[in-house]
Amino acid sequence: MQDIKFEKITPTQLDELKAMAGSYESLFSRRALKYKELGLKDKKLEEKDYRKYILEEYTFLKRPVVIIKNKIFIGSEKKTVEALTEAVI
Repeated sequence: MQDIKFEKITPTQLDELKAMAGSYESLFSRRALKYKELGLKDKKLEEKDYRKYILEEYTFLKRPVVIIKNKIFIGSEKKTVEALTEAVI
């Protein structure tokens, strides 16, 4: 367990998550307050942009991120929580 608010995610960790998730975009949270503050909703972001923003500001990482048996679960949507619960059982 890692509290990224106090222990920043490293570039290596983020790259490993991306390898499991398939893209940086899938790890990126559009709910972060800075998403609107920085006007990102009006910009066309690329993978390198998602990576940069996640590394700069922890709130851009969609949470929670859980890894169980080499499978990654990202976010708190109902279907993700259900899949995570099934993986734990």
